[in-house]
Amino acid sequence: MPVRIKLFHLLILIVILILQPAKAEDSFLVENIQVNGLQRISAGTVYNYLPVRVGEKFSLDKVGVAIRALFKTEFFKDISLERQGSTLIVNVVERPSISKIIIEGNKDLTTEDLTAALKKIGLSEGKVFNQQTLDKVEQELKRQYFSHGKYGLKIDTEISLLTRNRVGIHIDISEGRVAKIKQINVVGNKVFDNETLLDSFQLNATNWLSFYTKDDQYSKQKLSADLERLRSYYLDRGYINFSIESTQVAITPNKQAIYVTVNVKEGAVFVLEKVKLSGNLVVEPEEIIKLVQVGPGEIFSRKNATQTSKAISILLGDEGYAFANVNMVPEINNDLKTVTMTFFIDPGKRVYVRRINMRGNTKTRDEVLRRELRQMESSWSSISKIERSKTRMDRLGYFQEVSVATPPVVGTTDQIDVNYTVVEKSSGNLSAGVGFSQTQGVIFNANVSQDNVFGSGKRVNLAFNNSDVLTRYSFGYYNPYFTLDGVSLGFNLGYSARDAEEANISNYATDAVNTGFNFGIPLNEFDRLRFNIDLKHTALNTSSSASDETAKFIADNGSSYLDLIASIGWTHDTLNRAIFPNTGGQQRFSALVTVPGSDLEYFKASYKQQQYFPIAQGVTFRLFGEAAYGGGYGDTKELPFIEHYFAGGVQSIRGYADNTVGPQDSRNDPLGGSTKIIARAELFFPVPFVDDLKSIRIGSFIDAGMISNGFEINNLRYSVGFSGEWLSPFGALSVSLALPMNASDDDEEEVFQFSFGSGF
Repeated sequence: MPVRIKLFHLLILIVILILQPAKAEDSFLVENIQVNGLQRISAGTVYNYLPVRVGEKFSLDKVGVAIRALFKTEFFKDISLERQGSTLIVNVVERPSISKIIIEGNKDLTTEDLTAALKKIGLSEGKVFNQQTLDKVEQELKRQYFSHGKYGLKIDTEISLLTRNRVGIHIDISEGRVAKIKQINVVGNKVFDNETLLDSFQLNATNWLSFYTKDDQYSKQKLSADLERLRSYYLDRGYINFSIESTQVAITPNKQAIYVTVNVKEGAVFVLEKVKLSGNLVVEPEEIIKLVQVGPGEIFSRKNATQTSKAISILLGDEGYAFANVNMVPEINNDLKTVTMTFFIDPGKRVYVRRINMRGNTKTRDEVLRRELRQMESSWSSISKIERSKTRMDRLGYFQEVSVATPPVVGTTDQIDVNYTVVEKSSGNLSAGVGFSQTQGVIFNANVSQDNVFGSGKRVNLAFNNSDVLTRYSFGYYNPYFTLDGVSLGFNLGYSARDAEEANISNYATDAVNTGFNFGIPLNEFDRLRFNIDLKHTALNTSSSASDETAKFIADNGSSYLDLIASIGWTHDTLNRAIFPNTGGQQRFSALVTVPGSDLEYFKASYKQQQYFPIAQGVTFRLFGEAAYGGGYGDTKELPFIEHYFAGGVQSIRGYADNTVGPQDSRNDPLGGSTKIIARAELFFPVPFVDDLKSIRIGSFIDAGMISNGFEINNLRYSVGFSGEWLSPFGALSVSLALPMNASDDDEEEVFQFSFGSGF
C-alpha cells in the first residue's frame, strides 16, 4: 500500500509539472484580430460586438463569453475562435439573408396584411434568415386566420437556397372555409332567458343577415366583449355578485361549426341603501347632487353609477380640474343584500391653459380658427369648451379633420397647452360639369366658388346652371363675421327661368330676377337669428293649354309681379358636423311675408326638425319632420300657385315621382298646395368594405307626407325602402329604391329614383 501511494503522488507531480507551462500560456496579449468567413456582414460589426480589443489580454475563460456575444447578434450560425501567435482569429459562418417571400393562396387576408404581421416577428425581405423565426410563422398566420374564423387552415412552407448565401421563402396557404357559429348557449340563468341575454351579443348564430353582418364568425376578442356585455347586463339590474363561471368553445371535427357555452351564476338582486359624497368637494354640493343618477331604495345599477361618476368628472373638468378623479366605492352587505355607494372626489389642482396653438392651417388665417374658440388662454381649462371649439372648427367645412391635444406644460403641475391640428382641404372650387336628374333631365353647370377667400373665412360664389327645368345665374357674397360678435352679412344677385311643366307641374313658366341682402345674429352657442330682405321681379308665362287655375290667377293678378320680401329665420343647431352627422339635432323656423303694397301679398311659414341618434359603431338613426303653411292677404286671396309647396322624389317622399304628390289642376297636372307635411325615419349603416363614412352612407327608411290646401288626412302618402348617398369627386349622387304603400290611381310612382350632379 505505501508503494502504491508513493506512485500515485509521483504521478500527480508529473501531471502538475507537465501542465504548468500550458497554464502559463492560457492568456496572451492580442496584437491583431482577424475575421474569416464574412460575406455580407462587415468586419466592423464583428469588432463592435466582440468583447475584446487589440491591446487587451485574452484568456481561455473569455472564449465562451465572446462566442455567446456574437451568437446574440443572430447573424451567424457557426462561430469558432483560434490563436495564431498574438493574433486572435474569429471564424464565422453567416446565416443566409431572405431574398424573397412569396405568399400564395391567401384570399381572406391581403398579402400586405400578412407581410406586415410576419415583419413584426422578424421575418421580412432583407433580414437574416433564422429557422427559429420561421417556426413562429405558422403560429402567427394561424393567429391571423383564427381571428377571422378560419380554423381549417393549412400552411406549407418551402425554403429555396439561392446564390450569394440567400434564401427564398414560399408560403402556400389553404384557408379553408370560415367556421360558423351554430349555437350560443347560456347555462345557469334563471331570471332572464337566453334570447334576452343574447340580444346584446355581437356574436350570433348563423341567420339570414349573417352574410352582411358577419356576426356568425367566431372571434376570441368579440366573445370577450360579449361576455363583458353580459356581465354589464346583470350588474345594471342589481345582480352585483353575478359571475361567469366558465366558457367553452367547441369546434366540430370538420372545422366548420362552432358551439359556444357560457356558464353563469346570477346571484341575488341588491338594493342601494345609501349614496354618499366624500373627498374634496371643490364645487357646491348642490351642483353635484343634481348629477347623481342613483338613489336609496333603487335597484343597484352599475351603468347609472358610472354615468354619475362621469358626469361629476365632466363638471369638475369644466371648472378647471382637468385631472380630477371620481372613484366609486361600493360597500356590499351580503346579508341584507344592500349596497352603500360612495363617490370619492379627488379634484387635484385647478389647471390653467397657458397657450392655445393652431397647427396645419397653411391657408386659413389663425384668426378664422381663433374666433371659433370657446376656451380662452390664461383661464382655467374646460373640457366642454375645448371640445366645443373643436366641433365649431370642424363645422366650418374648411378641413378634412380637426384634432385636439392637451399636453401638460413641462415643469408645472397646474398648466396645459391646447393644441388644435387641422388638415386643410380645398375650399375653392372651379368646375364645369354635367349631371342628370330624372325630373330635370341633363343638367349643365358651371361654378366658381371660394368658401374661404384668401383664408379669411368669407365666401364668394358665381354659378351657372342649366337644365330642362331650370336655368339660373347667381352671384353671392357672405361674411360670417361681419362683426367680432359673430354678426354675419351677405348679399346675392340672381336670375332664373323655370319651366314648371318639365318638372311634372302645371303648364306655366316663370322668369325671375332677384337681389337682396341678409344678416344673422348669434343668440347663444347653438341659436341664431337670420333676417333677409329681397326684391324680386317675376314674369309669368303661359300658353293656350294652361290650366283654368293659371288663367284665373292671371286674370285676377296679372302676369308680372314686383315684390319686396322680408323674412326671418331661427336655427337651433347641435349637429356634430355639417355633412353626414351622426349625433345632435337641428331645428329651423322661418317665416316670410311680402311687404304690403307688393304686387302679390302673401306669407309663408315653415318648421323643420331633425335628430340623429348613434346606435352603434357606424349605425345612426335619424328622425326628420317638416311642416309648412302659406296663404294670401290683402288683395291676394290665397297663396299664389307659383309659391305652392310640392312633394315627391328623392328629397321628400321617395317612391313617388318628383312634385306629383298633392292636388292637381283642371288638366290633371300637379298644382301643389298651401300646406306641406313631411316625416321621415331612417336608419343609416356603414357600407361594407368602405372606411370613409363621412362621404358615403346607405340606409333604410320610412317616408310619409302630404301636400294639400289645409290638413286632409286622406292625402297622406307612405313609402318604405332603401337609400344610398355618395359625395363623389364628380358631384353628389343620391339613389333610392322605394315601395309606395298607399298610392292612389292619380299618383305617379317611381320605385327607383336617383339624382347625380346636384347638391344635397
